Amino acid sequence: MREALGSLAGAQYRSGGLDPSVALLFSGDPDEYLDQAAVLDRITTRQARELAELQKAMRELAQERSEGARALRDLEHSRRAVARHKKTVEHKLAEARRLLNALAPDERAAYDRASRSGRTDLLVPTGAVAASGRAAAAVAAARSALGKPYVWGASGPSGFDCSGLVQWSYARAGVALPRTSQAQRHAGRHVPLSQARPGDIVVYRSDSSHVGMYVGNGQVIHAPYPGAPVRYDPVGMMPVSSVTRV
Repeated sequence: MREALGSLAGAQYRSGGLDPSVALLFSGDPDEYLDQAAVLDRITTRQARELAELQKAMRELAQERSEGARALRDLEHSRRAVARHKKTVEHKLAEARRLLNALAPDERAAYDRASRSGRTDLLVPTGAVAASGRAAAAVAAARSALGKPYVWGASGPSGFDCSGLVQWSYARAGVALPRTSQAQRHAGRHVPLSQARPGDIVVYRSDSSHVGMYVGNGQVIHAPYPGAPVRYDPVGMMPVSSVTRV
């Protein structure tokens, strides 16, 4: 559009840009000039319409460019936040490993016994009815992941982190959930812990930094932390922030 309008402007410049009344005065054939002027007027009208369309397109492109730049800034901000969070988690994990390695032998043995308290062989009790068919299917999927390793940022099927396990389990039931535990907290209707049913999403801590799936009998399935497999643990293993029914 720019090229077409530029060609017209160049042609008018090369013609001298005479005032129409002067051009008519010096024309050898006034009738022919008037015919040409009428054609030129129609062309000018069309070019004016094209110029307006060009201006509109340029405004739209400028708006899209601005929106794209803003989205890119937001994405970069999120990337930096994730990088900081990962660095913090890795630092805490390294500190935990240092403390663990510094334990006396009897203290280390006690820790190992406590770490094995999570079970992978617990049966879902009869009478524990899921809130829906899709919740029951999600519980079945989560149980199929028992024993799989914890892997940071993984969403299965060979490894999981906590929110990756919940997302993967519900995806097997045909339900698309957000990726993070913070977003999963708001993926459905909140219910009291006392009314939790199999398939409900249990979110932990005030910052919603951990999540598991309730399976009944006071138990959840979750991916606990690096070095521990997907397993059952008591629902009250840490402070419960919310219970969400999808």
